[in-house]
Amino acid sequence: MPYESIIGLEVHLQLLTDSKIFCGCATKYGAPPNSQTCPVCLGMPGVLPVLNKKAVDYAIKMVLAVGGKVTEHSFFARKNYFYPDLPKGYQISQYDQPLSSGGHIEIESDSAKKKIGIIRIHLEEDAGKSMHAEEASDFAGTIVDMNRCGVPLIEIVSQPDIRSPKEAGLYLQKIKQIAEYLEISSGNMEEGALRCDANVSVRPVGQEQFGTKTEVKNMNSFKAVEKALSYEIERQTRLLEAGEKVEQVTSLWDDQREKVIPMRGKEESHDYRYFAEPDLVTLRITEEWLEAVKKTIPELPDMRRRRYIAQYGIPEYDAGVLTASRKLADYYEEAVNNFPKAKVVSNWVMGEVLRELKERQIEITELKVPAKELASLLQKVESGDLSNNLAKAVFAQMAETGKSADAIIKEKGLVQVSDSKELETAVGTVLSENPDELARYKKGEQKLLGFFVGEVMKKTKGKANPRIVNHILAEKLK
Repeated sequence: MPYESIIGLEVHLQLLTDSKIFCGCATKYGAPPNSQTCPVCLGMPGVLPVLNKKAVDYAIKMVLAVGGKVTEHSFFARKNYFYPDLPKGYQISQYDQPLSSGGHIEIESDSAKKKIGIIRIHLEEDAGKSMHAEEASDFAGTIVDMNRCGVPLIEIVSQPDIRSPKEAGLYLQKIKQIAEYLEISSGNMEEGALRCDANVSVRPVGQEQFGTKTEVKNMNSFKAVEKALSYEIERQTRLLEAGEKVEQVTSLWDDQREKVIPMRGKEESHDYRYFAEPDLVTLRITEEWLEAVKKTIPELPDMRRRRYIAQYGIPEYDAGVLTASRKLADYYEEAVNNFPKAKVVSNWVMGEVLRELKERQIEITELKVPAKELASLLQKVESGDLSNNLAKAVFAQMAETGKSADAIIKEKGLVQVSDSKELETAVGTVLSENPDELARYKKGEQKLLGFFVGEVMKKTKGKANPRIVNHILAEKLK
């Protein structure tokens, strides 16, 4: 019989605060191991946590961005478990009275829009990072880096509304995109700034009752999430088809072997023995605090995409690509403000700009061609000073050297030839050197016009103004 998958995701997002959630230690990624710690985040006896207000601000931003409801009074709790990377023996989190409830994230899969509901968003602290012997050859057993311990997190818990690995990937990418627009997290999965645990079950199509769910962890890329979920769905389906039961377990995704490995029985909430954190007071979000945070929320990606379509008249696909990243959208908009031909700018950003970013493995903020310089280059194409092909060559040099278009054009002698007499001479030479093609053109092979234009461009080393060349050829070929 056919089966369908039921997926819910628990997403952990590291917040981009300068200091940790309950102490003043730095949160910089890549610092030497155990160099960003203190008695508070190491859980020494007698220390007291103090809540980082900026972490709360960032969490509220995410709640408002997804349409959730901020709880006026929320509480912190101790979540008890014993891992080497958890020095206190418990994690400060939120349990039965979290920061928020409700909200949704909209995804688009196969041209159909779908809302994934959110149960809650709550604040908590991160644990440290364990490194095991199989990950390195210079030590045995397990070593721990506590730098990450106490870094502020929000956990975003979805409704079990996701029905495929593809939808899960789109949902995660949308969370990363929103977080980037809000400037509350890098969302970098490779650095652990965005992590997710998946609850997965399958059931016969048409059945209302959920099947037995398992939990999958250790997925550190969007591709890994989709692969892990596909594997687990197929594994559970095979068990059910064979008349066997699915055991409620927590598993790890092994990216190298591309398989899910059972780790332990899946915990329930009572296994963590939650109780109220006695060292923190009630978190009260006043109306004034809420309004202050609302004013800091920027135009979000879906809204910006719709505006680009309406304001600039560009296709929906272009608008989606350009608004995928806030910094890329900012770059595009600044270029359009300086060269108001939106579709031309869109083509260049999606073509030459993104190509340079991909080849150089850099972010748009690292590109050596500012948006105003791109606009200046496009203006030269518009005025006829440069052909489109020459402009692409100039852009590549700008990206390589950081020099302006004017400087490169002057250095390389790339000013476009628009002198009619000079171009008439070049056209005449091309026609006289290609008598066979000329004869075929006269017999009706009109497509050879492009051949003649190309030959003139070769003669002038790409500097000829193609519009003038076309005009001259059209006159001479009559």
